[in-house]
Amino acid sequence: MNLKITFKKPPNLGSVFLIAIVCFFSIAMTNAQTITGTVTAEGQPLPGASVSIKGTSTGTITDFDGKYSIKVNSGATLVFSYVGFSSKEVVVGNQKTINVTLDSDNKLDEIVIIGYGTQRKSDLTGAVSTISAKDVAQVPVSRVDQALQGRAAGVQITQNSGAPGAGTSIRVRGGNSITGSNQPLWVIDGIIVGTNFNLNNLNANDVKSIEVLKDASSIAIYGSRGANGVILVTTKNGNSVGGGKPQVSVGVYSSMQLVPERPDFLNQAQQIDYTNQDAILRGVAEPFPGNPSDYPNNDFFDRLLNTSAINNIDVSIAGASENGSVSYYNSLNFFDQDGLIENSGIQKYIFRSNLDFKLSDDLKAGVRINYSRIKQDNGVVGYSGLLGILPTQPIFNADGSFNGANEVTGNPFNNPVATAQLDIDETTANNLLGTIYLEYSPIENLIFRSTFNPNITNSKRNEFTSSQRPDLQIGDSNARISTTSTINWNNENTIQYSGDIGEDHRYTILGGASFQKDVTEITSAQAFGFTTDATTFNSLGTGSDPARNIVSSGFAQRTLVSFFGRINYSYKDKYLLTLVGRSDGSSVFAPGNKYEFYPSIAAAWKISEEPFMQDQDIFKDLKLRTSYGKSGNQAISPYRTLANYTEANTSTNGVEVSGALLGRPANPNLIWETTTSFDVALEASLFGGRVFTEFNYYSKKTEDLLLDVTIPRQTGYSNQLQNVGSLENKGWELLINTKNIQREDFNWNSTLTLSSNKNKILDLGGQEFIDVVVDQILGAGNTRLIVGETAPVFMGAQYLGTWKNQAEIDASGQNTATNFVGGPKYKDTDGDGDISNEDFEVLGNPFPDLIFGFENNFSYKNFDLSIYIQGTVGNEVYNLRTRNSFFIRGELPKYAEVANYWSPQNPNSDIPRPGFVEGAYQPNSFEVEDGTHLRLKNVRFTYNIPVEKMGWKNVKDMSIYANGTNLLLLSDFRLIDPETSAFGNQGLGNLAQGFSRGEYPNARVISLGFNVTF
Repeated sequence: MNLKITFKKPPNLGSVFLIAIVCFFSIAMTNAQTITGTVTAEGQPLPGASVSIKGTSTGTITDFDGKYSIKVNSGATLVFSYVGFSSKEVVVGNQKTINVTLDSDNKLDEIVIIGYGTQRKSDLTGAVSTISAKDVAQVPVSRVDQALQGRAAGVQITQNSGAPGAGTSIRVRGGNSITGSNQPLWVIDGIIVGTNFNLNNLNANDVKSIEVLKDASSIAIYGSRGANGVILVTTKNGNSVGGGKPQVSVGVYSSMQLVPERPDFLNQAQQIDYTNQDAILRGVAEPFPGNPSDYPNNDFFDRLLNTSAINNIDVSIAGASENGSVSYYNSLNFFDQDGLIENSGIQKYIFRSNLDFKLSDDLKAGVRINYSRIKQDNGVVGYSGLLGILPTQPIFNADGSFNGANEVTGNPFNNPVATAQLDIDETTANNLLGTIYLEYSPIENLIFRSTFNPNITNSKRNEFTSSQRPDLQIGDSNARISTTSTINWNNENTIQYSGDIGEDHRYTILGGASFQKDVTEITSAQAFGFTTDATTFNSLGTGSDPARNIVSSGFAQRTLVSFFGRINYSYKDKYLLTLVGRSDGSSVFAPGNKYEFYPSIAAAWKISEEPFMQDQDIFKDLKLRTSYGKSGNQAISPYRTLANYTEANTSTNGVEVSGALLGRPANPNLIWETTTSFDVALEASLFGGRVFTEFNYYSKKTEDLLLDVTIPRQTGYSNQLQNVGSLENKGWELLINTKNIQREDFNWNSTLTLSSNKNKILDLGGQEFIDVVVDQILGAGNTRLIVGETAPVFMGAQYLGTWKNQAEIDASGQNTATNFVGGPKYKDTDGDGDISNEDFEVLGNPFPDLIFGFENNFSYKNFDLSIYIQGTVGNEVYNLRTRNSFFIRGELPKYAEVANYWSPQNPNSDIPRPGFVEGAYQPNSFEVEDGTHLRLKNVRFTYNIPVEKMGWKNVKDMSIYANGTNLLLLSDFRLIDPETSAFGNQGLGNLAQGFSRGEYPNARVISLGFNVTF
């Protein structure tokens, strides 16, 4: 493959400065004193940690909440230690409180968040990937999902577009559903926010850790919500600060987004030649009979795309009271991103407050509040639309007004310069995400916990199509206001008990119940015929054509009731067993099918704890684990089991009246899609903890797939949603963490993630294949579901180049009406002389053979350097633009390579000549391109200012950094960046992945910033 190397030079950036506050504290004492505090790890209290006075046998251990108390003389040294964590020493001065956070020296002893609890990684029996706050902070992003790309093995993340605030398509171990959503479930601080939560509502700087739950053992606790994987986001708190003094942190960065390289198209003169030749061969007048210099040579990209800025400010205050009874974390975030394309951008204000209260020794309470206000300019001009405009297209008429006619066809022309100046499309949304919890522990190791979680969103979208648009007819100007209100709440109640039986048996039992309700209301009003732009969308009543007014509303409600339980058992800390079960009842199904039970079982063996492993120096830890179980997917929206009515007009006595028809048949037999998963893994810490590796193999089978099935027309309907078919996903994942060099002044660590997933359809309800309409222009045929293939595959005819002479066409037996010398030549697979769906072959699929991420972190004295690359191998991309830019007629821009088109003077070319006959086009192999790519995702260079040496006593930490994102791309894709999704997550499940028509590009971003903590 010919790889394309794309570089971008950073522009001159202005300095960005800001200062922030946080202090160390110190109080003088000379005699023996009582020191109290909390020992934590990974943000969680660490029970059983050792606290001792150095050089003596005096010491204590932390309690269940990680708290300790010890008498010690001023000047003595306290040693804090715990198995699997690096020890820390603290010299006692005049403090009363010393809180310590221990760092893991072993990946198997990290504290990991799991559903409704935490565990040491060494005790996990399920597949969980962890991304730390440091990993998230490495890349300046507006959404936390963007920071996960390539960092979690088995997780494919595709940026839908480079537009400000754009989301991602995420697949955890492949897609399980065909028509249902394949997005994972997001859980934020224990709040189940669903699969379509707007992650713009979260401040990435508030994140403490992210866990991705992947196998049956880890996701079964979420039952029908977890079939596509679960992503747990935990935000920061003040537990690790303590001391009664607040810790203030400020982070600021400013970025410049650089306009990326464009696809290669014909220049103005070449395009004029092609367009003229096209007209001549079709027997119509040449649109450009003069000299090329007589016509405009407009670059719409230069007019509408510009380098643009991103500015971000984070301020947080965290701490805890001296006695630890109150802890807090409060933050404010301002994020402002201008889009590369005029009139696109996003502005966010986010406030978070995390409060925890210890009301007594056995009663705790807490509050989590996240409020966000987002204003988004959705952009009225699309990048792909600019790719479809000839450079000869005039922007202005002779009188200086905007041009609104296509200079070749005479049809109306949507002038993007006019549209960008005149039209409006903006959305404002307010979201409140909260948690209120109460935790009661009447006896040691018994915990009752109850939470109430509201999630309230109100959004308003304003759209205005100007009356001044030159391409519109009088009366076509319009304005629309749409509002969406969602109120979701979730109440969860759990009881947990941990205990020991003798010295060898340890167990934790969890039980709980969950009640959830989601309500969505939508209203929309649209008016036409505005004669002035003065009020835009603010006065719909001034539309002059009330007969065309459109008013609509909608309502949807979903409730879910769940009961769940989990048992974790350990024997001699070597043999681990986990049993999980959850019963879900959903209102979206008919009576008799509302409830389903999802069980799982998992086991692990700590091989390194066996006697025969004690006399070796290779493995510090070695664990084998496996899991098996079921999870579900509701996969349908509310009311899909019911018949519905659609609007239909009829005539009574010659007068048209409104009415209704049955729109779809009822199907009360619909049930949940169910995924059965098997996972086996090996985890190892080698060479004294310098290498940690984890290998997973998994197999998943999803049954009772929900599909629209063709039914007899005698029923009055063409299709019905039914449970038919099954598919499977099989794959492997590899994670390797290495400490390559560990020196006093220099450290080098590396992380490599590799994963591969193979998807295959096992059954389609007795059908061999189903053609799917993904792109309305191409229609059915280019996408198909086939038993034995991935879901889906790209279909089309094999493109064989061009017909070189008439004799070749005659000898082929193909239809001479649609085949011509210099025209496209396709493989006639069935030999019937016509190219149709019967000749189509599998041309590829959107799923990579390999997904990889590789990060290297270097530190030398006060300097840190991080280099992160990621990419895919073996996936294909269906280039929807090729239909217009390589085939079809000449009024549309063509790829630069088309300059070498077939002609009598160039008879060996395999590029079709101008004058293309529309009927000769078929979806074909030339449109399916290799999506393999490697991206230098991020480079970050940091200088940690030595505040102690500089005598800045009130400053705890301070650093400045330069960061580059998307600096280099290796790809052979015609539209430059193969990481794209033309249809995003639009209700087509797996089927709409891997299509591109030239989406809003991913910019190269250069950032300068600093962080300071007082």
